[in-house]
Amino acid sequence: MSLKNRLTAILLISLMAPAIAQAQFLKPKENKKLLKQQIELLTRQVDSLKGIIEGGAIELSDTTDYQDNTVSYEEFSLIDSLIFQDATPGSNPDSLLSIWYNERNIPMERYIIESDSVEFFSNIPDSVYIEKIKKMNSFIPIPYNHIVRNQIIAYTEKMPTFSKKVLALSEYYLPIFEEIFDYYGLPKELKAMAIIESGLNPVAVSRARAKGMWQFMYRTALQYNLNINSYVDERLDPIQATHAAAKYLRDAYTIFGDWALAISSYNCGSGNVNKAIRRAGGSKEFWDIYPYLPRETRGYVPAFVGALYLLSYHNEYPYLTPEAPVKMPAHVDTFAIRKNLHFEQIAHNIGISVENLRLLNPQYVHDIIPGNEKEYILRLPYNYTAPFIDKQDSIYTYKDSVYFNPIVYNKIKQAQAESQSTKIYHKVRSGETLGGIAGKYRVSLKNLLRWNGLTQRSIIRPGQRLVIYRNGAGPSVSSSGSKATTTKSGGYEYYTIRKGDTLSGISYKCGVSLNTLLKLNGLTKNSKIYPGKKLKVRKL
Repeated sequence: MSLKNRLTAILLISLMAPAIAQAQFLKPKENKKLLKQQIELLTRQVDSLKGIIEGGAIELSDTTDYQDNTVSYEEFSLIDSLIFQDATPGSNPDSLLSIWYNERNIPMERYIIESDSVEFFSNIPDSVYIEKIKKMNSFIPIPYNHIVRNQIIAYTEKMPTFSKKVLALSEYYLPIFEEIFDYYGLPKELKAMAIIESGLNPVAVSRARAKGMWQFMYRTALQYNLNINSYVDERLDPIQATHAAAKYLRDAYTIFGDWALAISSYNCGSGNVNKAIRRAGGSKEFWDIYPYLPRETRGYVPAFVGALYLLSYHNEYPYLTPEAPVKMPAHVDTFAIRKNLHFEQIAHNIGISVENLRLLNPQYVHDIIPGNEKEYILRLPYNYTAPFIDKQDSIYTYKDSVYFNPIVYNKIKQAQAESQSTKIYHKVRSGETLGGIAGKYRVSLKNLLRWNGLTQRSIIRPGQRLVIYRNGAGPSVSSSGSKATTTKSGGYEYYTIRKGDTLSGISYKCGVSLNTLLKLNGLTKNSKIYPGKKLKVRKL
């Protein structure tokens, strides 16, 4: 045994001895409670000891130099900042620095460090973290253990580039979020969830096709009255999306009566949280249900604490000064738009850049405000208000026959319809469950099983591909109803393939498992099928 291992063993024995001796004289209930406390304490102490023995402790002043241990978030990129206060009508848009995000496809999982697979060390002792968390005086009870500590270290020490950009963006967005949460009577600390969800990127898109700063899936967005059509996606509007997030969290808290559980349900859905509660014997304590939550959700509440800690104490970390503070407009005016309007029409007439318009109005996905359909809001920096009012007639008529050509309109609507029906594939990873995957993409487990010809007892394996429909609808069961039309001949029941059919869809319509369908016809999951061909669905 090496000297390092001997030292660890001796220290462990010396630490555990008092707890073991004390446990012998306690009642079973007290014994269990004491042991849980001691295990938690020992885990923290062992982590610290390992750091000392292995030379893993890191000086705060040197953290940015430890690239080997730093999780890279360099793909999250801004083009520094956009100065609005100095912008005047008629100024050259090319002279302004743009805050427009280069990376729109940012997986939401990126902002949650997997505590089960990564471990960080810091020179800051647990006692300091615990004391600082107490001083945060949060309306939401904030837990502390080695998992939470891991997330705090991640946000304050291990990803400085990401944290500095988030802090810069938070100066503008978080006061708006606080006002909205206060309006619904919710804790203002919930604002930190947007950091975990998107890094405060209003146009973030996850692999699951969740969109916006609050990462709403298509169906959930519609459920909370966010408008999504060919021209508008209010998931990308930070203000409207925050209202929807507040309503969701209010509903979740009504269901669970606990903020840790409500926050968890935002990530994996209330169904998965309820399932974890059942598996934990009915307990609603977060750390009791922690092992039963989907793997990707376990770190969500600890990450929430880490993000809150960053917002509260970033001034104590010299290297976390907000990077090029984002100078959003000192005042924004809103206009009700009741006619079709293109960003280019506004830009040409009042001198604001299209990129600036996108920054304040990211929900208009094709730079078009479809005011003919219903009233929409346009946000402008205050210093462009007067020019916009004075030139409204010329703004609306400028190249209107070009920007609102019916052919262009139809192409946009067709592209939108195609994108909503597109299916995506999920590659199963080790430790994932069907319920966890359904929660991740915010689709029902029933639909996930139906789309893939599975049952609740089906076993999934790493590397397996599962089909998921982005808008949650999936293939239609049948144009005439849910029951498939079949024929009987030669001892078998047959189904005639129609255009648009899939093997999993046929198995669902005909009431047989996908495996049975494949076996009867000598097919595999990857086999191609063609309209008009007959498939055996069961032996008579």
